[in-house]
Amino acid sequence: MQIPPEAVLLRIFIGESDRWEHQPLYEAIVLKARAAHLAGATVLRGPMGFGKASRLHTAKILRLSTDLPMVIEIVDAEEKVNAFLPLLTPMIGGGLVTLEKVKVIHYAGPGNAE
Repeated sequence: MQIPPEAVLLRIFIGESDRWEHQPLYEAIVLKARAAHLAGATVLRGPMGFGKASRLHTAKILRLSTDLPMVIEIVDAEEKVNAFLPLLTPMIGGGLVTLEKVKVIHYAGPGNAE
């Protein structure tokens, strides 16, 4: 699988406790991205953050949160990401979705570096 040098980065900001059809939302999104044959997806868990409601979510010991910030990043060709976006609409109730143009410098799996 190749990603063109001019691609897009889809970034999805959600909470760790968000769910979709009885599974964590971040997991459902990654599995849907894989089923759509996107180049890859990465889930990042944030130790602290806040969103639209300005409610602070933190991993500090004195204030354990079970709803830490999660970010899912997907980079692929613009056409493929744009085709994936409608699949996200019913899944994401609250959260933020951003899209930006990126320049791909290197993309290779183990054993196929150029």
